[in-house]
Amino acid sequence: MNNFIYDIPVKVYFGENQLCHLGEELKKYGTRVLLTYGGGSIKRIGLYDAVINEITKAGLEVFELSGIEPNPRVQSVRKGAQMCKDHNIDVLLAVGGGSTLDATKFMAAGACVDHDAWDFFNEKWAPIEKALPIVTILTLSATGSEMDTAGVISNPDTQDKIGRLAQPLLPKASFLDPTLTYSVSAYQTACGSADMLSHIFEVYFNMEQDLYMLDCFMEGMMKTIIKYTPVAIAEPTNYEARANLMWTSSWAINGFINGGKRLAWSCHPIEHELSAIYDITHGLGLAIVTPRWLKYCLDETTVSRYVQWAVNVFGIDASQEPMEIAQQGIKKLEEFLFDTLGLQSTFTQVGITREHFPIMARKACGGKVLRGFKPLTQEDIEKIFEMCL
Repeated sequence: MNNFIYDIPVKVYFGENQLCHLGEELKKYGTRVLLTYGGGSIKRIGLYDAVINEITKAGLEVFELSGIEPNPRVQSVRKGAQMCKDHNIDVLLAVGGGSTLDATKFMAAGACVDHDAWDFFNEKWAPIEKALPIVTILTLSATGSEMDTAGVISNPDTQDKIGRLAQPLLPKASFLDPTLTYSVSAYQTACGSADMLSHIFEVYFNMEQDLYMLDCFMEGMMKTIIKYTPVAIAEPTNYEARANLMWTSSWAINGFINGGKRLAWSCHPIEHELSAIYDITHGLGLAIVTPRWLKYCLDETTVSRYVQWAVNVFGIDASQEPMEIAQQGIKKLEEFLFDTLGLQSTFTQVGITREHFPIMARKACGGKVLRGFKPLTQEDIEKIFEMCL
């Protein structure tokens, strides 16, 4: 077992009617606030007015940046960073889902440097040593950006989508009100849950994992997603379902389940290349890729992990042969993603062809080997892509 340090100093306000604390949290860092959000959904559900009211009551000055895209683009990051500099912003308030939160994190970092924001991601890999304070209000259960140090940004000019982790990107406080997800569509709810599951799989499928308590915790979160996503889709205003999904999204990626894990993630780098070129919903890409990745990685050296997963999460009969149990577990996952949740199951259905497979596979492994659950070369990743057609 590897040693590790766990430090997650994010103050979380969970539940209804917590926005009354927003002003006091923002005032800790100054008086000039940059409010960031995506489209018009926060206005339609009345959240925008509520946020502005709390900011105004606190006597703070607010500046706005809207229109942050799904699969957020570096152009939005550049614009936000420049606004921070031009208006002497003290604190950033991100209201939305993972795309808004991710973009805002790098605006906060970009405001503290003189170089271009893409230098955080390109071959320069500029250090992130400082960022302006960030407060978040979550409206979608999926990425866990409200409680982690990571973010992912796309560059349409280079057809890249790259993630980065840095401690200064961690929000100072996050507001998690499950009622704000009542208006989330069935499709986005399903995609968000696919993303959550993938965050857990990236850690759980690891032959070096030796913390039993973390295995139990991860299996419990998987069962929570499987139980409550169909409920949230059928009953969008079911508070119990929305609350369970929202809190699971945070704990699936806030670092707790990592323990001392050292292996790289696999499905996320692979999917990032899909949405970098085709701009599909991140969770949908993961839903298509993940079962094929599991099939590709299954062999005599890894089967024991699948058996534990299939038996403990899906209740597969443990008396069968290990390979049979593993295959039944993967089948149950496919049934959940594609039948129960109704997500599309192939690249062909979403208009992705094999045209860009070689370059996507090369970028996914950095031209070397992606050392995750099972080491994957460019050739391996191309084969997984082929399985997805």
